[in-house]
Amino acid sequence: MIQHIIDIVRSASSLMLTDTFEISQKEGFANIVTSSDVAVQDFLKQQLATLIPDSGFLCEEEDMHDLTHPYTWIIDPIDGTANYARGIRECAICVGLKHGDEMEKAVVFLPRTGELFHAERGRGAFLNGKPIHVSNRPFQNAVMCTALSVYHKENTEVCSRIICETFLQCNDIRRFGAAAPELCYLAMGRCELYFEYILSPWDFAAASLILQEAGGCLSTLSGEPLPLTQPSGVFAANSPESLQRLVDISAKVHQSL
Repeated sequence: MIQHIIDIVRSASSLMLTDTFEISQKEGFANIVTSSDVAVQDFLKQQLATLIPDSGFLCEEEDMHDLTHPYTWIIDPIDGTANYARGIRECAICVGLKHGDEMEKAVVFLPRTGELFHAERGRGAFLNGKPIHVSNRPFQNAVMCTALSVYHKENTEVCSRIICETFLQCNDIRRFGAAAPELCYLAMGRCELYFEYILSPWDFAAASLILQEAGGCLSTLSGEPLPLTQPSGVFAANSPESLQRLVDISAKVHQSL
């Protein structure tokens, strides 16, 4: 089935690779949607439903939240819509398949870079068909991908403090503007740490399986397992020790506020 999902995602990317999309605002300039988001999501839903007819969908656009089936497709038609609308290459089609409480299959495709990540539970993670693994760099030599909470700017102070405290202890910071590509970069060893204060499940569900199958780990900001169908803060790292260090930094910052 994973190859069928990959083929469907690649086909959907043709709807994304266009210069004639329209842009509208969902909640002001910080949260936009393009006609490509809607077209890609509609195509994915139609095609993926044929693979598992009795399956539900949890998708970003059009309030599509059907969680009543054993299998649920968790879809972000374009993760990094702001990047997409501005011609920035870090934007991805994300498709994850959840069974019960676990992710089973995942595909994250960046059409503008040609990088396609996929994973199946227990079978490893891959970039364009080749196995990938997290790096073994220690915390002090780690690069962290992160962002301020653009949709919830009331969290700016706490986000900034966590980022600054981590920056003092690690090597450097990067901000690419799209959660799924950044988590996949962690999975392939381009970075070692990840932090966002609040994300929706379609932002991280597919990439979370890819990262775990590549040897990485994720948690909420308090160190709990990520909820796959609810918004959550996300920490991720290339090792349990580095993940715990992020959790400890968060706890210290929250205690000081």
